[in-house]
Amino acid sequence: MYISESLLKAAHDDQGYVLVPDLIPSDLLPALRAACDRVIAKTRTGAWPHRRTVGKQFPPFDDAHPDSWGVQHVMHPALGEPVFAQWYTSEGVRTVSAALLGCDVGSLQMELFNLLINPLNHDFALRWHRDDVRENATPEEELKALASWSRGVQWNTALYEDACLYLVPKSHKVPRTDEQRVHSTTLEPPRDPLAMPGSIRLVLQRKCPSPCVWSVDNDMLTTLSIAGETVFYNSNILHCATYDAQQRRATLHATMGDTRGGSSRARNVLQHGLEWMQEKRFRETLDEGGQRMLDALVEMRNGVQGEVGYSLTG
Repeated sequence: MYISESLLKAAHDDQGYVLVPDLIPSDLLPALRAACDRVIAKTRTGAWPHRRTVGKQFPPFDDAHPDSWGVQHVMHPALGEPVFAQWYTSEGVRTVSAALLGCDVGSLQMELFNLLINPLNHDFALRWHRDDVRENATPEEELKALASWSRGVQWNTALYEDACLYLVPKSHKVPRTDEQRVHSTTLEPPRDPLAMPGSIRLVLQRKCPSPCVWSVDNDMLTTLSIAGETVFYNSNILHCATYDAQQRRATLHATMGDTRGGSSRARNVLQHGLEWMQEKRFRETLDEGGQRMLDALVEMRNGVQGEVGYSLTG
């Protein structure tokens, strides 16, 4: 690591996000890029049906549009790409996730692993949102939801330059201001994401001279360039995204939980449909640590009564 785990956690807790420059070993990057090319091709030709569809921002996704902005369930054994599970359960990913969650590696819970891609023929955008808080929530409801959302991490790892994500630093701890609510109560994506008060645009793998340079600017930890650069962020931070059909994108998008959270993350995770992860053929693709993480997910699922529903609409 270029930076101590304690400093990473402090920045993540304070700002709601942190950048990690070296989460993909250099020898694994070509394999991940090649695997992404194959699953993207399968998705675009219809051979892989589990996709995020242009025109639909949140689950459940449908087939109403031929273009896609994401590939679901990349660890699924039917895709035949074991490198995804290999990386998701790797020591580097688990170590950083545990550090940010303030737990030991043995308490980690397997969750989601998907791939964000550029649509081929249509620009697309996601509205300003928090992943598990409705847009019409009152300030009191927001505070309650934010206070209980500390047992999971989410991240984007860019395999190519990625300037899609916008967020509002520190908004994971406070309800929206009146002006921020104006920009985030609609179901429509913003015309100009930077019109949101306090918003910034994150650029992963920005093209600039090597080596990677760390800097501290306005109390925020930033990095300028590195292959496979990753942003970890609290998924209830206020954020949105834009997808440019002309800009190549292959960004690994995943979440990991802490078993101390119980069922607090059940709806946000299980809404994506993870029944396949309980199959023996998936379990056999994992090492011992991965199987322990999977067991934690299955235990959470078994503790949920009835349907979990969906976090958001749109």
